[in-house]
Amino acid sequence: MLTSFCTVSRVSLAIGLLAAPLGVWAQASSPADGSGWRDANATVGQFKRGHADVLKWEQREAQMAAEPAPASAPVGLPLTRAEDAVRLAWQVHRELAQVLAQVGIKNVDLLARGHWDDIDPFLFRRIGGLDEVVEVAVQARKAWIDAVFAQARLKPVRAALDAASAANTLGQRMRSVGNWSALQQADVQLAAVAASMALQRDRYAATQAQVRLIDVLQLSGMYASVQLPDRLPELPAKALSDADIAERARAMQDRLPRANRLRNERDVALRSLAYQTSHALARKARDEVLAQREFITEETVLQYNGMLKSTWDLLDASRAQSLAAASALQAQHDFEIARVDLQWVLLGGEPASPISLGGDGGDTSAVAGH
Repeated sequence: MLTSFCTVSRVSLAIGLLAAPLGVWAQASSPADGSGWRDANATVGQFKRGHADVLKWEQREAQMAAEPAPASAPVGLPLTRAEDAVRLAWQVHRELAQVLAQVGIKNVDLLARGHWDDIDPFLFRRIGGLDEVVEVAVQARKAWIDAVFAQARLKPVRAALDAASAANTLGQRMRSVGNWSALQQADVQLAAVAASMALQRDRYAATQAQVRLIDVLQLSGMYASVQLPDRLPELPAKALSDADIAERARAMQDRLPRANRLRNERDVALRSLAYQTSHALARKARDEVLAQREFITEETVLQYNGMLKSTWDLLDASRAQSLAAASALQAQHDFEIARVDLQWVLLGGEPASPISLGGDGGDTSAVAGH
């Protein structure tokens, strides 16, 4: 989902803008007589284009002060596609080699690439053990989706922390010169602490997801990490229609025993609802909520440069956009898992409990305390 990742750069730009007035204010701050703010504005005025030029100066300073890159870490196993994880999972299950040979190269390729809709359901009556082949593919694909999502989510969560930390720093400086009360400072400090805790949880989740992927592929002791893409696959423009799903379900149910057929009908109905709902939610999170948050941030940046918006306005917009990006990623992840589950039941499988479609849609509250 390209939009959500472009979001990160725009959020970083917004946080860069915040650094300018904060840095200048720190140099010009003085006791609580208000002269600190007047001096800060006078200092900003020395730049021909005000805050826009201060931004460029701050960015150059930040680059010069950046820490050196850490020593190169051991290279992890490259898994740039879900297909790579699926094929590797099949390889470690050597007992499946004979079944895969019977399935044929074309069908194996369809299964590996996730094009399960094109598999003839009759194969499951003709080839014993094909259910296990699909189940291994399901577990590998889901573990890969979880790991990619958990890693990708760190970017917007970090950006939200940057905004919250900038607000906390500004609040501390305002309190130090008597422009803020301890109560006002407490609000932004708690927001920064909450953002820091969220990043810690997500870092753990990303590590946990990688460990699970390695375990699913039975590579523990061989690889400590894997190389993953920085985004999930693009969201399809359209979801499968009710008619398409019903047609494919009938094709499979006609080849199932009666008892299994009844269970499969129930599972298809539930997984179809999860699939279509998650697709609609992912589209709204990306095309409506996140798109509007991006627009708000861009407009706030322009008005901030024109001295029409405050630092707090920019912080609010930046943090809200970052959280909307994280929420959009969650919605996309939910769709990918729901799609795998639907494909599995349409091949006669029995997934575990359906995915829970949670989240706040990215319409999070702004930074408090100002």
